[in-house]
Amino acid sequence: MNNPANNPPNVVSRAAADLFPGYFALVMATGIISIACFLLGFNWIAIALVIVNVVAYVILWLLLLMRLVLFFPRVRSDISNHVRGPGFFTTVAGTCVLGSQLLIVLNRDQIAAVLWLVGLLLWIVIMYAFFTAMTVHENKPTIETGLNGGWLLAVVATQSISVLGTMLVDRFGAYREAVLFLTLCMFLLGCMLYLLLITLIFYRFTFVNVTMALLTPPYWINMGAVAITTLAGARLIIAAPSWSLLSELSSFLKGFTLFFWAAGTWWIPLLLILGFWRHVYKRFPLTYDPQYWGMVFPLGMYTVCTFQLSRAIDFAPLLIIPRVFIYLALLGWLAAFVGLFRSLFFRKLQGLE
Repeated sequence: MNNPANNPPNVVSRAAADLFPGYFALVMATGIISIACFLLGFNWIAIALVIVNVVAYVILWLLLLMRLVLFFPRVRSDISNHVRGPGFFTTVAGTCVLGSQLLIVLNRDQIAAVLWLVGLLLWIVIMYAFFTAMTVHENKPTIETGLNGGWLLAVVATQSISVLGTMLVDRFGAYREAVLFLTLCMFLLGCMLYLLLITLIFYRFTFVNVTMALLTPPYWINMGAVAITTLAGARLIIAAPSWSLLSELSSFLKGFTLFFWAAGTWWIPLLLILGFWRHVYKRFPLTYDPQYWGMVFPLGMYTVCTFQLSRAIDFAPLLIIPRVFIYLALLGWLAAFVGLFRSLFFRKLQGLE
């Protein structure tokens, strides 16, 4: 007898069973580009992307819940997989980025607060489930096959908690200083995780063979993780006058945040060169993959973090960068969205055959 868990009976069940753990990167990318558009005056695009993102978020959660209930063995297998497991952190980051989007674009602070609390709970569960699974896993892969930029999604998830929490701090009244302390600690924890992981990833880049097949889009998270770290730091700098501890740490925060922005900026030309090498020089096929949302997100995040950093350190010349990068981010989002639409269309045709 066939096992329905192995042979899903319909298109929706198959979509749930095969759901890529990192698919919430779609929400991350759409949300941050919507915020970038709003900050730079493209309000109608920002609002349209809110609608797209809410729909995408609901659909992805429905598929994820189906997967948890009907195909839990696949979920358990993914969370303990060195390559697929980090994708679960997009659930945390997607939730918090959507909260930030609703707060900034539509001023929906109540919904944003709920999403922040949901994101915090998800962060606790996924963070410790993933790293426990990685620690106790037997027959671990080598760095060459088991490590990629997707691991830095742990940093992105952590900093997304810091960013949204700092923006919501006034809503927590008497607990505002406790929330600011939490978001400060999450910022520092994200910095620690980035420095640990990027050391291994840089070693993997420079001393282990990198093939075209392994040079996947998640390596753009190398830049995206420092971009959201910059944004978290900038938000704390902006909030510093409202709490004495942050005021005392202001110089440290400015230096550390600028350090991460410079690191993120350094990554961009290298990643573009490697992409050219992979797809133009080596002619590796450019076909839709949900991992490409993990490439779009850093473009939008770099736009937003640079905009906010210019405010935080009062350095207006930096605004030149987001005014250019917003078009690259929108182009990347549109290309990924067209790829998604074509993928769904062909899957539907296959389902009818």
